[in-house]
Amino acid sequence: MSVIGVLTAGGDCPGLNAVIRGVVARAEEAGKHEVVGIRNGWEGLMEGRTRPLQRDDVRGILAAGGTILGTSRKDPYVHGDGSESVSRTLRENDIDTLIVIGGDGTLLTALKLAEEGVRIIGVPKTIDNDIAATDFTFGFDTAVQIVTDALDRLTTTAEAHNRVIICEVMGRTKGWIATYAGIAAGADAILIPEMPLDLEQVAKIIRRRHRRGRNYSIVVVAEGVKPPEAVELPKDAFGFARLGGVAFQLAPRLEQLTGFETRVTVLGHLQRGGSPTAFDRVLATRLGVAAADLAIAGEHKIMVAMRSANIEPVPLEDACAEIRGVDEALFAVAETFFG
Repeated sequence: MSVIGVLTAGGDCPGLNAVIRGVVARAEEAGKHEVVGIRNGWEGLMEGRTRPLQRDDVRGILAAGGTILGTSRKDPYVHGDGSESVSRTLRENDIDTLIVIGGDGTLLTALKLAEEGVRIIGVPKTIDNDIAATDFTFGFDTAVQIVTDALDRLTTTAEAHNRVIICEVMGRTKGWIATYAGIAAGADAILIPEMPLDLEQVAKIIRRRHRRGRNYSIVVVAEGVKPPEAVELPKDAFGFARLGGVAFQLAPRLEQLTGFETRVTVLGHLQRGGSPTAFDRVLATRLGVAAADLAIAGEHKIMVAMRSANIEPVPLEDACAEIRGVDEALFAVAETFFG
């Protein structure tokens, strides 16, 4: 009998419950394997908060947002003593392999623990889609759909009132959501951290549109774009800058450069909650099942990844090597339609 632990850490994301469901269902189907859920991420692992998970515990959660296990941003290397902080919980629950579902920060912590001897399998999770060694992360498709729907609605009101509307979306260091949703909704300009900010060029695009009789424009900006004026951002309890609001700095500048009324919409946490799309449900399910299979096979220090439509194991080191940004070829597709 082997025991598989599973936890969700970092920001919540549509599809987390689908992964948990996949792990539990596969482990039960294989027989002679138990699953222990860790409550509230690394915090629960440090404090010994666990719950057994059986097939009946995960019925009906496929479409549910959030995570039945809860999450937190606490970290055993920031708020504890590394592997020593979690060893007691692992030992007392006879956990052989720990499946960690999280983004780049969570997976980096997982790698550190793996290097200290904890048997870990990572599952990539983030709406930002910026984890290396995988083509897509679950949660991204849902966020893009939410933003696209919002941009479609903003377009109609911008057109009705002859306005420029700047829509700020999530993307701390990379602009995947802004780029994909901007392409999908036909945005007239997209501003992302990977590309230099040129408000003069954006203003030129908008003025050109107005000369051609299109008296409205939609500009999408990722929250991580560096503002025109340096400001000291407040920090959260874990030392991370609280982003959000760059659009409010850009709007008056753009209005001054173009002479057109400019309004702002910040989507914020609306992008991260709610029910996952069909694509994310399938991807998360496949990742959960694959992670369970690898745990049962005795593998560890790896991450399950989507590569060319296949789910494959990759070294955890590769997933943590860098933060993956939008490539220039994709952004060039978006630029084709600016203005």
